[in-house]
This record gives sequence, C-alpha cells and structure tokens, in this order.
Amino acid sequence: MGGGGGGSYTGREAETLAGLVRKEAEKSVGQFEVNLATYLSSLLAVYNARDTALVSRRLDQAKTALEDELETSFDQLFGGSVAKHTYIDGLSDIDALLVVNDAKLKNLRPANMLDKITEILRERLPTGTSVDHGRMAVSVSYEDDMIIQLLPALRTAQGLRVPSATRAGWSDIDPDGFRSALTSVNNRCGGKLVPTIKLAKAVIANMPEQYRLSGYHVESVAIAAFKNYEGPKTTENMLPFLFERAKDLVLSPIRDSTGQSVHVDEYLGAAGSEARRNVSHLLGNLAKRMRNASAGKSEEQWKAVFFNE
Repeated sequence: MGGGGGGSYTGREAETLAGLVRKEAEKSVGQFEVNLATYLSSLLAVYNARDTALVSRRLDQAKTALEDELETSFDQLFGGSVAKHTYIDGLSDIDALLVVNDAKLKNLRPANMLDKITEILRERLPTGTSVDHGRMAVSVSYEDDMIIQLLPALRTAQGLRVPSATRAGWSDIDPDGFRSALTSVNNRCGGKLVPTIKLAKAVIANMPEQYRLSGYHVESVAIAAFKNYEGPKTTENMLPFLFERAKDLVLSPIRDSTGQSVHVDEYLGAAGSEARRNVSHLLGNLAKRMRNASAGKSEEQWKAVFFNE
C-alpha cells in the first residue's frame, strides 16, 4: 500500500518549522519597529529643520531692532516652533523671551504691547520679513519659511510677567523653573521627552479646534506623565504612553510648572467638566489608535494618526 503524499511532521520537523515561523515573526516585528522609528525621526527632522546659526543671527537682529525698548532677553533652551499655529505654541516653542524696560511699553496692556513690538519690528527689520502676533508672542516670518517666536515680558518685584495664554492681562512666569523641570525629566528619559512633546503637538494640531490642548498644557502634562517613567526610552513607545496618561491627567486641573498661572488648563473648566471629558475621550482614542497600529505592525495606521485620516 502506498503512503499518502501529505504525511505528518516528526517532532523535530515541527520544532524546526515553529522556529522558522518564530524567526520570521521576530524579523517582521523588528523591521516594523525600525520603519516606525525611521518615520518618526523623519517627522522630527521636518519639525526641527532649522539652521541654528541662522536662527541666532536673526534673533540678534530682532533684539538689536528693539534694543531701545529692551532691558534684556533670554534665548530659550528648547526653542523652535513645532507648527505655525499659535494655539499649540508653548514655552518650549519660544525662541526668545524679551524683557521690556521702555516706560511707554511697560504701561500698556498685553495686546497693545504686542501691537507696538510688531509695529517696531515691521519698521526696522529688513525687507522680506513678515511680522505678526498672536495672543502671547510675536512671530517673525522669513522668505525661506523660517519663523522665530518672541515672547515679551515685564519684570516685577515677584519676577517676570508675560501675556496670558487664556485670558486678557498678564500672567506670572518662571522660565528658569520651567527649563529646570523639563530638563530634569528630559534627561531622565534619555533626551526623548522633548521630541515626544513635539510629535504630540503635531498630532494635537489635528484635533477639533475647541478641544486642542494649549502648548503649555501639553508640556505640563508631559512633565507630570514622565516624572517617574520607567518604560522604553524611544519616541515610538513614549508617544502613546503620553496620550494614555494625558487621558487621565486632563480630567483634573494641573498646576503650571512654569508658574504662569495657578492652573495651566483653566480654559477646560473645573475638574470633570464636559470639556475635560471630551478631551479625555479624544486623547484616549488617539492612544488606542497608536497601540493598535503598533500591534498590527501598520505603518499606514501610524501615519494616519498624524494626518487625521
């Protein structure tokens, strides 16, 4: 009697086949992780595509144009705008803090001071620059698409004050405290917290406008979320973790590590407000999409998160 063509595997053959399948699966997962890391790095390269020497020269040029109005200035350690949307700019996106000493400017309301500084820069900067301002900062745009952000400040007995991000008037700020807090947590995370924040802001920019977190809020949430982080120190792991933690952290007011206000997220109302629940739901959904994309090893699903698809 002839044997059937199908046959059956011996124990050794089955073990060998299982090993081959396992190796292929590990290879597939490894390749996905490499591709995802490469993709996120390419996004950061776009967000960070700045000629630092040119930025420095242009900052000096702007400060020289304002030298009669300034007491001093502080270039920010984490300067560099993530996007051209002032509603997601945070302190880490500001290129320079301008401390005003001109008596005529010091007595102005924030909106009027921003108008005046904008007017001065328009008059004194070279042709080809465009100057405008949002609620807090003055933006100088150049023909090569570079944008530098300048935040005016007043010195008081209590410290520095800047235009409020959430209301008319001034807010106290502690730039050294902010930099210290962000630097400390960023160092604990192997230098990956700042890039993770930049990527998070890019994702948040695609949320419905009424639910977009301010840049200050994102930064404060990130500092709180990663204070005791022990997970993998890579942006592909830290980004979904940030959104998962943010989902819970936004439900209650969070103190502003910059000292800008009692709470950085006053615009979302009291603890457990409808606005907070809605934002929490959106952040949780984004975290889930990222986790599902990684579980399914889908680069396309990851890309869709950044382009709101």
